[in-house]
Parts: sequence; structure tokens; C-alpha cells
Amino acid sequence: MLRLEALRAFVEVADHGNIKDASDRLFRTPSALSMTLKQIEERLGCPLFETDRKSSLTDMGRFLYDQSVILLRDYDRAMERIEAQSKARSGRLRIASVPSVATMLLPGFLQDFIATRPDLDIDLVDTDSTDVRHLLETGQVDLGIAGLPPDLPGLASDPIFRDPFRLVCRSDSRLATQARMPDWADLEGEALILNEAARGLASPGFQRLALGARFSVRNVASLLAMVQAGMGVTLLPALATVNLPASLTARALADPACMRRVSIHWRIGRIPSPVAQLFLRQFAADARLQAGRLGLEPIA
Repeated sequence: MLRLEALRAFVEVADHGNIKDASDRLFRTPSALSMTLKQIEERLGCPLFETDRKSSLTDMGRFLYDQSVILLRDYDRAMERIEAQSKARSGRLRIASVPSVATMLLPGFLQDFIATRPDLDIDLVDTDSTDVRHLLETGQVDLGIAGLPPDLPGLASDPIFRDPFRLVCRSDSRLATQARMPDWADLEGEALILNEAARGLASPGFQRLALGARFSVRNVASLLAMVQAGMGVTLLPALATVNLPASLTARALADPACMRRVSIHWRIGRIPSPVAQLFLRQFAADARLQAGRLGLEPIA
């Protein structure tokens, strides 16, 4: 079997028409290059050059040259792709994220992240925390960004920031205009619209109100439309309330336990790809900075 480096040496000699220039190009001695050519000819059982001057190829030499050029080109391209993937310059990255992070923190970061990686493809799924967990556990995404508990079986996590929940109500409602922060007693008699972000809140006051909720909406746009229509109030993380329409108001709650912890999650027992590892490190650092600027609590 002929080695790739032997074929590369042969192609260089054929391209230059002499051994000396080819040896300079390959940083090898002329004697070593001559030995390589001799070994190829002995392996094939026929000469590759018409004369010792190496200026013209035999028919067999021409055939070997054409095949070697194709083989070396494909090999070099494959090695470039392999190196690009190992250095996190290419590949495919699949991410699932809660909507607030997907709209507020990811766009600017991803723009910079892909700017120097033209061969990187990114699939982003914008969904709630329950679905983020499912997509991670079934291997449909590489990384998940969500407000999931830190000790879920089979998942590892890197915490990014804490995000307090806000009461979202119409701007013309009594809850929007009262001077003090709303507490659970203030919500008695109000129609509470549940959503996946708030469903896991352990506060007894919230759980009592949640028992009487008639609506549960997973899509944030639909959820806000229902609140705008006067169908009730809801709770959303502060990050999800940054760009509310003027007709809606987000109020801080008197209960300090209304808090979510947003983390990046990945599957235990499956080593993330190089680009996933790089994204994890860089986004976690960038998101902590962005969260701090938005008044949230970064987790170091």
C-alpha cells in the first residue's frame, strides 16, 4: 500500500520537474525523496518517469499522478473539515432555550459567535422549560437554557442568573396602580392564567391560587394577549417582561420566594462537541454580564 506522504512527494516532483525543487518545497533531502520515488516504482513494478531527470512522466506515471491529485485533494479537504470541527470553527449546534433568553440574551451573542465561524450551523428551539428538558433527555438538542432544577437525573447544569417573577396585569387595573407591592392576598378574586415558567413555583400562596386557575397558556405571545384582553393576570420572569406593551404592567411581588434560576444544561455521560463546549463557556460568561446590566442577579 502506498502512503499518502509518498504520493505527495511524487506529485511535488512531477509538478516541479526535478527532485531538488520538490525537496525544498517538502523540507526533505533530495536523497530521501529519490528513495521514496524508488520505493513507489518498486511497489508498482514499473517506472514513473521517462528519464532520471524527472521532467516527463510515463503513461503509468501520468495515471498515478491524476489519481494522486484527486486523493490528496480529498484528503486535505477532509482534514481541514476535521480540524475546523475539533477547533470549534464548524459543525452543527442544537440549542433549546426558554423564550425570554432566546429573545433578550441570545441574538447579540449569536451574531458575534457565528461571525468568525462561517461553516457553523445552529438550530435554535424557542420553547418552555418543560420542553427544554424533554429535548435534552431525548438527545434532540446538545444544550438547553432554562429554569430547571439543578439536580435533575441525567442532566448537568451551569447556573447563569436568578430572575424574580413579576405580576403581569393590565396597566389600567387596580393591581397596577396600588402603591405597595402586590401580595397573594391582593390576587384573591383575580383570574390567574398559568404558564409553564410559573407552574413550578413552590410558594404556598401561589399554589393556592393556581388550584383555581381555569387557563394555562404555554405561548408567551398568546399569554400576554389574554392578559391584555382582561381575561386575568399572570406571573412571568422579569426577563420576559422587559419589552411589555404599554397596555401591560409588570409589578414586583412581595413574596421573595418567587424566583427562578436560569442555567445551561446538558446530558450527563455524553461529552459535548467542541463547539458546544465553547458556546457553553462563552455564553455563560456573556449572559451573566447581560443579566447584571438588566438588574438581574448573576450567579458566579
